[in-house]
Amino acid sequence: MTAAPAPLPGRARPLTPPLTQADSPRAVLAPAPTSDGTAPRGPGAVVAIPALEPGPELVRLVGDLAAEGIDVIVVDDGSGPRFDVVFDRCELAGARVLRCAHNRGKGTALREAFAAAQRCFPGSDVVTADADGQHTLVDIRRLREELGRSGSADRAPIVLGVRAFDGEVPLRSRFGNALSSLAFRAAAGVSLGDTQTGLRGIPARHLTWARTLPGDRYEYEYTMLVRAARDGIGLHQVPISTVYEDDNASSHFRPVRDSLRVLGPVLAFAASSLAAFTVDTGIFWMLTAIGLPVAPALAIARLVSSAGNFSMNRWVVFRGGLAAPLGRAALRYALLAGAVLGGGILLVDALMALGLAAVPAKIAADLLLFSLSFVVQKVLVFRRP
Repeated sequence: MTAAPAPLPGRARPLTPPLTQADSPRAVLAPAPTSDGTAPRGPGAVVAIPALEPGPELVRLVGDLAAEGIDVIVVDDGSGPRFDVVFDRCELAGARVLRCAHNRGKGTALREAFAAAQRCFPGSDVVTADADGQHTLVDIRRLREELGRSGSADRAPIVLGVRAFDGEVPLRSRFGNALSSLAFRAAAGVSLGDTQTGLRGIPARHLTWARTLPGDRYEYEYTMLVRAARDGIGLHQVPISTVYEDDNASSHFRPVRDSLRVLGPVLAFAASSLAAFTVDTGIFWMLTAIGLPVAPALAIARLVSSAGNFSMNRWVVFRGGLAAPLGRAALRYALLAGAVLGGGILLVDALMALGLAAVPAKIAADLLLFSLSFVVQKVLVFRRP
């Protein structure tokens, strides 16, 4: 007589509010346990699909995956009763479906899927895919193969399915990716062709790490990339097809609101830096106007502006700033300010030697040092302990 299937309850994650009883996913059947009491590992990576008010594309994708023997976990992110038939059809096609009573966002849905994968398929990698028909079976296969080649390595990278963004791509998708790619390069110092891709391969060894990342909605996926770059996890890019059905009308990405979620820290840092830059440049101009040499004028101007900039960044810009010990943060900020000051002096002198006047040379130097300062402050100065 076979053992009864084990239910998969919703589970709370670190750094996120615990699920209430009303929000917890309805039970999902796990595979029958093996003789040692653990669920059997599926062939290759599990495919996890978060879905909000999906269309027939989801059912087709689940059916195609199941036909190839690929295990699928679908998370209904509070779509409501109107969409029960879609998720019922996914279950009939072979998917394990977690149903949430209320919409909690894509980030929360992905963490639920990772927890389900660890419970039902311990040791298996996970490929995440979108429910709107953007990701083809061929591309999902490609990411599973890439994970199969590197997933067991000690420093296994996260695999990203990167779209080309050429041809007939909706304007909002071009706009959103351009903004987030620019912000990511400033925040992490790494160039990615597609920071918004939902087709990702997460090695099993990184699933627990992924479940601790903050962010409940679209910003979660962006945070994953920034934190991976910071934590030394590689990001391996694999080209995939660019598919938009009906001009991507089924996507729930909101270009302005969700881009602001992603770009918020960079924009806040830019505002803080602009305020400090205004004070800094004004003092520098006054001091050089009365005949003070460039080096001491830069030092005095930077000392006056740095105190205000440190306070603003700690309280407003970086969420982990207040959690970071004040003494440690102040010391690291001072060391960074000293390094930026020294680099600024060298850059200003070099630009002036090329024929620029003092003030334009300083503006150019500050712009060059902006990205470096953002990354160092986010990663080291105001890092949450």
